[in-house]
Amino acid sequence: MIYLLFFVASLFLTYFIRKYALKKSLLATVNERSSHTTPTPHGGGIAIALTWFVGLIYFFICKVLEPSLFYALMCGSVLSLVSYMDDLYELSPRVRLLVQAMVSIAGLYALGGLSCIDFGFWVLENPFITNTLAFLGIMWFINLYNFLDGIDGYAGSEAIFLAISGWLLFGGDHFFVLIASVAGFLVWNWHKAKIFMGDVGSTLLGYTVAIFSIYYQNNGVSLFVWIILFGLFWFDATLTLIRRFKNREKLSQAHRKHAYQRLVQSGFAHDRVVIFAMGINLILVILGYSAFTQPSNVIGYFTVAVLVLYGAMKIVDQRKKFE
Repeated sequence: MIYLLFFVASLFLTYFIRKYALKKSLLATVNERSSHTTPTPHGGGIAIALTWFVGLIYFFICKVLEPSLFYALMCGSVLSLVSYMDDLYELSPRVRLLVQAMVSIAGLYALGGLSCIDFGFWVLENPFITNTLAFLGIMWFINLYNFLDGIDGYAGSEAIFLAISGWLLFGGDHFFVLIASVAGFLVWNWHKAKIFMGDVGSTLLGYTVAIFSIYYQNNGVSLFVWIILFGLFWFDATLTLIRRFKNREKLSQAHRKHAYQRLVQSGFAHDRVVIFAMGINLILVILGYSAFTQPSNVIGYFTVAVLVLYGAMKIVDQRKKFE
């Protein structure tokens, strides 16, 4: 019942945020990066953030959420607040990166750092290396989730997929809170979207996935299980960045070269792209489950996941060439 309340709260919060955005003309304008053709209200991720943090506090008070995970996830509230300010006023990249770095360090500290990285056949335990990689990983997850939030229903559907996968593998009430929070927003964001998530939602979701990855590694589950589950987003973002670097493009310049954007350009409707993506995710969750149950072979399953994602990218390349 409590999860239904969270869903309804997110649903109605998104509705009122949309009305406010329309009244104040807080619209996402069409630019070089856009995959939409008309100005649309943005900032709907506030509904996700508010419902998510209230849910976390509720379960922490009920003593069903481990303190280190609670405090690490709650650090994301600062990120959400500043990201919403960025949605409204377009803060400078330096301010955004500084806040992201501070939140990443705070979240990592709340978790007690990253104790090790389990490769299955070898465990890296050097604290300087593991925590440096953890910090960079959190920063990358925050930003890549923002990069991949560009079409109707895509970022929200990925969050729900990850939350369902997390619950199936590890259990935990926090995953249901995340599902309910995002689902309420997704009702308004499904094609054709009546409101967009904005940075306030996408950066929070990227941060949350990173925190889950580190927390469960500290509890004996290889980091690579979450990396497999999150493969659709990080592979697209990373490969696109590498390709643009090889093309000697200005990396800070807006573009529409991610795989999901090129599928839209090739003629796929937004919802069809999301369905295609979720089909790939079904393969990834099987590989993630296999890596979870057979930790000694985690790198093998990670390798298979990369091959699957590379194959999917080649399909996209055939429909719309990367230029």
